[in-house]
Amino acid sequence: MKMPVVPKASPHVLPELALYLALFAPLFRRSTSRESVERYLTGLLTDLERKNCDTIAAAVAGTSTERLQHLLTDAAWEPQALDQQRVTALVAQSPPQGILVLDDTGLPKQGRSSVGVARQYSGTLGKVANCQVVVTAHYVADEPTSRAPVHWPVTARLYLPEAWAAESARRAKVRVPTDITFQTKPELALALVEQAQTWGVPFATVVADAGYGDNPTCLQGLDARQVAYVVGVGSTFGVRLPEEVHAAALSPPPPPRGRGRPQQARPAPLWAAKAVLEALPEDRWQSITWREYHDVVLRKQFVAVRAHWATGSTQFSTSHSRVHTGPEGWLLGERPLPGQRGEVKWYYSTLPADTPLQRLVELAHSRWPIEQFYEDAKGECGLDHYQGRRWDGLHRHLALVMLAYSFLARQRWTPATPAGFSPLGGAPVVPGGPSSGTAVALPRRRIVAHRHQPDHSFSPKADLTK
Repeated sequence: MKMPVVPKASPHVLPELALYLALFAPLFRRSTSRESVERYLTGLLTDLERKNCDTIAAAVAGTSTERLQHLLTDAAWEPQALDQQRVTALVAQSPPQGILVLDDTGLPKQGRSSVGVARQYSGTLGKVANCQVVVTAHYVADEPTSRAPVHWPVTARLYLPEAWAAESARRAKVRVPTDITFQTKPELALALVEQAQTWGVPFATVVADAGYGDNPTCLQGLDARQVAYVVGVGSTFGVRLPEEVHAAALSPPPPPRGRGRPQQARPAPLWAAKAVLEALPEDRWQSITWREYHDVVLRKQFVAVRAHWATGSTQFSTSHSRVHTGPEGWLLGERPLPGQRGEVKWYYSTLPADTPLQRLVELAHSRWPIEQFYEDAKGECGLDHYQGRRWDGLHRHLALVMLAYSFLARQRWTPATPAGFSPLGGAPVVPGGPSSGTAVALPRRRIVAHRHQPDHSFSPKADLTK
């Protein structure tokens, strides 16, 4: 029986890719590993429907399944060091004012042997499914009205469900490091915030959806790190009004009853976000446009009031573990324009009291680049195509995918970019199209690269962001 012949990508290294990878070469001790990195990235940039070691080896000349698997599991290199080197280079050429977006994405899986796989909720799928969940941090230039702001992934970490974290035999089988303990997704997100700060990512504000905004541990962690944030919250999100917090602080504790323990002071009333905003007069709502391009106008009604995020009702004393009153910030409401249909949404922010409503709205809607990253990285760079089972293999794949995505971003940005962006921190962006005869192309359609076709017409322009 004859096996079908798969056309091989060129064995020659794309000059632009070689220039890009030169910065990271010292992280790989052996020349074979450096060659495998280039071949793996070339495979991630092809138009293969599935991008794993087997399919890449079949479509890319000069490598093999064994070599690529060795790169992901046994070669001497650290994915976090690769992330740090990439981020350092990106920071040097990115706008100095940025936003850090936190989110997570689901990677669908079959079976139960791959590290971290379980039946769990995936926001990507919108349901409970058998999948892995990866928490990521993403840099976005603070240009909320821009249709194409500079943005790139910082780093990613697999969420290890509690059942996985507790089973030592299961952990050992997939090489989960012994120092990895169970952490919730918000706790992982806080660790990524610290990592971004350590690596010098220039951000002043953290933005996240309600999966993180509704979590008190996450908000307390951001408050403790003195990081400003704008997060989505649910309708029942608890707040206390500043004037009532002030009044409660001045009120003496209830008088003692008999010889028992003296009663402790009670907190101010706890209100639900929905109730607070619904009680506001109609004339407080304003129509705000936060982005316009072509014939699309993004416009809704918004209102904002000062409030403290809070937990614990007045049945508890202020010293009770369930009671917490955070710093004063903004409770932001969103609803459709009159006569239009749509969801009502709520946000909470710790930005200063003099922050304009327009600014709050723009930041609340600045999350979309991370969603674009997930779409592009899965559709074009094989983010969810890894078929190995091990912890180290998955995180190495994630680091290489983010390396490939950053390369594509470099091809998109031009010297006309105000920041003069170049991931190589000094190497100029290649003007015009790539070298003639290159195996990688960036057409305007969703396919990013093609297997070796010398006569393939090439367009240097690519739409990597919406």
